[in-house]
Amino acid sequence: MNKSCLTLAAIVVLLMPLSSLSLAAGQKLPHVVVIMVDDMGYGDPGFYNPDSKIATPNIDSLARDGMRFTDAHAPGPLCHMSRYGLMTGRYPFRADVGSWRRKRSIDAGQVTIASMLQDAGYQTAMVGKWHLGFDENGYDKPLPGGPIDCGFQSYFGIRASTDIPPYFYIRGDKAVQPPSNQIAANYSDGWTKIQGAFWREGGIAPDLALKDVLPRFTEEAVQVIQSHGRRPNASGKPLMLYLAYPAPHTPWLPSAEYAGRSAAGMYGDFATMVDANVGRVLRSLDDAGMAKDTLLVFTSDNGPVWYESDVERFGHDSSGGLRGMKADAWECGHRMPFIVRWPGSVAAGSTSHQTVCFTDLLATFSDVVGASLSGDAGPDSFSFFDVLKGSQADDVAVRQHLVMRSGGGVMTIRFKDWKLIQGLGSGGFSKPSRIKPAKGEAPGQLYNLKADPAEEHDVYASHPELVAEMTAKLEAVKNAKGQRFAK
Repeated sequence: MNKSCLTLAAIVVLLMPLSSLSLAAGQKLPHVVVIMVDDMGYGDPGFYNPDSKIATPNIDSLARDGMRFTDAHAPGPLCHMSRYGLMTGRYPFRADVGSWRRKRSIDAGQVTIASMLQDAGYQTAMVGKWHLGFDENGYDKPLPGGPIDCGFQSYFGIRASTDIPPYFYIRGDKAVQPPSNQIAANYSDGWTKIQGAFWREGGIAPDLALKDVLPRFTEEAVQVIQSHGRRPNASGKPLMLYLAYPAPHTPWLPSAEYAGRSAAGMYGDFATMVDANVGRVLRSLDDAGMAKDTLLVFTSDNGPVWYESDVERFGHDSSGGLRGMKADAWECGHRMPFIVRWPGSVAAGSTSHQTVCFTDLLATFSDVVGASLSGDAGPDSFSFFDVLKGSQADDVAVRQHLVMRSGGGVMTIRFKDWKLIQGLGSGGFSKPSRIKPAKGEAPGQLYNLKADPAEEHDVYASHPELVAEMTAKLEAVKNAKGQRFAK
């Protein structure tokens, strides 16, 4: 064979679907299911907080049957930030994610967990809240830039949260019905204006009722699973499903069946309803005969909207002892419940204390399926595949640093046990958000999270060399281009 033929043969092998290569090696690729809930705190699920006033038996079952992470983080403490990092393996501060109301957040051709898995031979589907923008030009026209253009072969969902208009369902890249009706704003007595049954006024489609969105998404997800389970031999492909619930984010709308089921008010009742819907999805995997062959990830996108006054009122700490709330640079804003169940591969009832981030799913999934990431794909993604398999000890770090921007724009870096916040205050929703340092006062915050996970003791002033080192690391990460940034 001449040189040109050898080159052609090599190209053919490289272009073969990775699923074919795996099957040839006798390997079976798992189904992949990612369930992301919305605004659920670290202290809400019972498996993370034995004193939780919210019953979460289905979420707890995932922890009993899989691996619970105690130090897993959203890449940003708000909905759109978190989802961008999860999808792309790229920190959201590297992109214009704040423009999601006008245009797509994910660039055309950018590698996502869905596009990577589709290239590896997966059937990809998404159900739920997108919140990463569309290139909108009227709701009677296609909506480019959404899930269908980011690697998902099917999509049913909504553009953002169920308190942000316009409210309408999307199937594929088209509105099912345009938001031609109007809905007035709503608030709940006894709660702040961003809690309770809160939503903003705006357009709403005739076929959408806010109270029905959560169960509707469960029905759609179950249909995806059932349909795939009925035709595994016909498609020959594993399923990748991303189910992004818009709850228990506001509006808190528990149905009558769940009213009063918790001891944490409307929020707790709605979170109980979310857990029940997760349970329906888990049962559908069982019924379809897919559960034993599924790598399932459960997490929440960011911290809760739950104030200290709510803790005192209900005796329920949604933060699980962490400081702050949604949008904050403090831990409650971004440290999340994070569970991976993968029967036969992940040890049941196991716990990992590794520092991981949602951005790490891209590299981890690529290792699961044997794919290679191009140099510019997932620059902030580090695989924790060996952690899942039990072959990497906790003292061998997946990542030595984690960098993010808070909801208020404050930059933060985690380096081993240390956390540096480049500003005073929460940097988010907790008050005060920003504090101007007095003359001679330290301009930032430094905490040792191993000794002080509640961030009660700021030691910035007493560790100037560490502050300088971490500041330099943060700047290096911010300025890194292209290749995955070295640990």
